[in-house]
Amino acid sequence: MLSCICFLLPSGCKKGFFDAVPDNLVTVDGVFQNRNQTESWLAGLYTSVPDPWDMPYNYINSITADELDASNWTNPPINSGALSADANPSGMNAFYEKIRLCTIFLENIDKNEEIKSLVNGPDLIKQYKGEAQFLRAYYYWLMMKQLGPVVIAPLKSAVPEDNFQIPRSSWDECVAFVITQINEAEQNLPVNNYITGTADLDVTKAGRINKIIAAAVKSQILLYHASPLFNGNTELSDFKNLDGKQLINQTFDALRWKTAADAGKAAIDLAEANGKSIYRVTAATPFRAAFLSCRDLYWNGWKTEGIWLRSASSITGSWESSAAPRSTQGTAYNGIAVVQSLVDDFRMADGSNINSNSTYKENTYTATANEYYVAGTNTMYTNREARFYADVTFNGSVNPGVAKTGANNARVEFFNSGTSGKFGAPRDWPKTGYTARKNIHPTFSMSPYVEVERPAMLIRLAELYLNYAEALNESAPGNPDVLKYLNAVRTRGGLPELLPGLSQTELRNQIRLERRIELCYEGGNRYYDVRRWKIPDQPGSNQGGAFYGMNMDAGTSLSDPNFHVRTLAFTRAPWQRRFYFLPYGQNEMDRNKQLVQFPGY
Repeated sequence: MLSCICFLLPSGCKKGFFDAVPDNLVTVDGVFQNRNQTESWLAGLYTSVPDPWDMPYNYINSITADELDASNWTNPPINSGALSADANPSGMNAFYEKIRLCTIFLENIDKNEEIKSLVNGPDLIKQYKGEAQFLRAYYYWLMMKQLGPVVIAPLKSAVPEDNFQIPRSSWDECVAFVITQINEAEQNLPVNNYITGTADLDVTKAGRINKIIAAAVKSQILLYHASPLFNGNTELSDFKNLDGKQLINQTFDALRWKTAADAGKAAIDLAEANGKSIYRVTAATPFRAAFLSCRDLYWNGWKTEGIWLRSASSITGSWESSAAPRSTQGTAYNGIAVVQSLVDDFRMADGSNINSNSTYKENTYTATANEYYVAGTNTMYTNREARFYADVTFNGSVNPGVAKTGANNARVEFFNSGTSGKFGAPRDWPKTGYTARKNIHPTFSMSPYVEVERPAMLIRLAELYLNYAEALNESAPGNPDVLKYLNAVRTRGGLPELLPGLSQTELRNQIRLERRIELCYEGGNRYYDVRRWKIPDQPGSNQGGAFYGMNMDAGTSLSDPNFHVRTLAFTRAPWQRRFYFLPYGQNEMDRNKQLVQFPGY
């Protein structure tokens, strides 16, 4: 994309810091002589930070992993096997444009005499530089997650006569570059976003880069860097530049896991020293407390647990309306379907899995109701862990938002003739017989439209806990901190603590399962996790092939056994090695003759 980058500014205008853009710009010099225009430019640098709840139309997300499906509406080409360089879905163009705008900002911010003349002017200049330098590195990181090793542009704004024939840097070089850039940026960043001259947090600066965010992102980068996909991966020995330069390290380096563990602990310590904690509430019973802690985290817990917030989010405009069942007041769209394998991975209330618990039955129906489901619900959905009821809507569950009038709408009916079933709805039904429930507010309604505005959490403390536990289990198996931080996430979800004595392999499996459940639907975590672990073709984490659910073509009542049958819901292309990374766009391949494509495209 380097050769087609020109001086482009974001277009459009939306509310919120992440959507601010410069206006009435004539020249770069003019922008950087004016404080308002300079700060608008800085705000515009944030606009390509992804919205983790812009679903289902954001390409790299849960509908291309073993979490969700929305194929009645959209089915990205990776699912059909038609992914190609001609239709590049990576968003690299926008990222490279933002990278250049960050560089222009860094080259010119010192020219702003209006900002310099302020009492705190020199400090503002430093902070703005830190934000821009971090964002430049972060946009490279987003591309690296999608594309693997990338082309790194010179750290100066380009002009037409520059040489844009630049090969990919190796993965290790890319990681060293972004980590160095973030380390340098940190020196100019505040620890947190305070009101000038006080120790009080400034809510108008929510989402602005600070040291806590920088440490958290480094934790994520170094965790990936230590993982099997990038650490001694001989399967990708053929991924080389034209001169034979190896792009993925071929020799395993165990020290990377220690580096990742140290970074994870440093990020946790900094966050907790500044008031962050795992969000928990109290309730009449421990189970209810666990449920509310997990459900309400997304609208009440972001101040407590949120590390990096995105103030402008599509939670209400896209996610809630797409995921809520049709029985929601005003008729939601009812189409973000949860796959059966994820439903099965949620544990029983005592922490056991469904296959080892004798009380788990798929052919009986409960005679009792509670806050989570009605009488007549299949017992496969009873006695499950609290997060199951916060994250999955199933046949017989209580409506997640405001229901239409009538008992049939107060409960969710996914059987064929039910109020949210397939019959009579050409596209607005979930192919698996489940929909996503996480982050749907209980007051959500389509008509009258009721929304509870809230920021999205790009990174939260629970992810840092799991980052640290994973890296520490690999670098120092048996260290008590592994269980300490893993159990902190488990117990918030109502599960009993794991006890000492588990092997490294057993704990690895528990940590991976915990990430699967705790971080489901959030920011593409599952998509990237199965790739960096190199397990996308293994049973239980397959990213292609057959996916199952209940029988949406059957059922005339809530307890109809014909609906409650594991049924093939849809099929995706078999896993292919080329799906580890997305392709560079073909137009850029044609321009940059030093650029090699990932093998298979």
